[in-house]
Amino acid sequence: MTEKILVIDDEETTLELIRLLLEHSGYEVIKASRADDGLRKAYRTQPDLILLDIMMPDLDGWEVCRRLRALSDVPIIFLTALGDVKDVVKGLETGADDYIAKPYDNDELVARVRAHLRRMPKNELVEELVFDGGRFRINFFNREVFVDGDKCGMTPKEFNLLSALARNAGRAITRYELAAAAWGPGYDDAIDGLKLYIHYLRRKIERDANHPEYILTVRGVGYRFVNK
Repeated sequence: MTEKILVIDDEETTLELIRLLLEHSGYEVIKASRADDGLRKAYRTQPDLILLDIMMPDLDGWEVCRRLRALSDVPIIFLTALGDVKDVVKGLETGADDYIAKPYDNDELVARVRAHLRRMPKNELVEELVFDGGRFRINFFNREVFVDGDKCGMTPKEFNLLSALARNAGRAITRYELAAAAWGPGYDDAIDGLKLYIHYLRRKIERDANHPEYILTVRGVGYRFVNK
């Protein structure tokens, strides 16, 4: 089966050049010129790898990467004009697997794509997770949470935090991992505030926030989400 690569970039010329290059190398290419369209196509087409620009008008690549990474381990390669070391570090800390600065060498781009596709197993992007017989639902595409059929208001950080917990249901996640998922790179000062955000989440989704059923504390480690 031909491997699918999703390219998200707001420059139509760049999209077309990459499409020609990758199709010539035997890949199926899906193009998106806006971040929201890229996210939608990621869910619907289940690509094997994503090439992602950073500077886009509707939603920057950092946030797109965080949202994708909350759902899947699909390989993500930043392909951008931002080439400073600090940008490369930020890209990798945000969750990307690789970072290529424009202008790029065609052969190197194809080689890196092939390398990541060899290493990564197929991992589907999940649009929605349902828990507790349908009582509790998380829709990742719309970034919405429903409890007993009612929409539950979430701040962006609360949603990112809940996504990281739910996607890793059953596994204890460290406070550092959760802070990175919710706050992104440069999160060191956020560790102290994590307990408060967990409290907010429990008040919104638990039947009794003082006796949580979903988000459990793992003493000395962090937290674990129970898949009921």
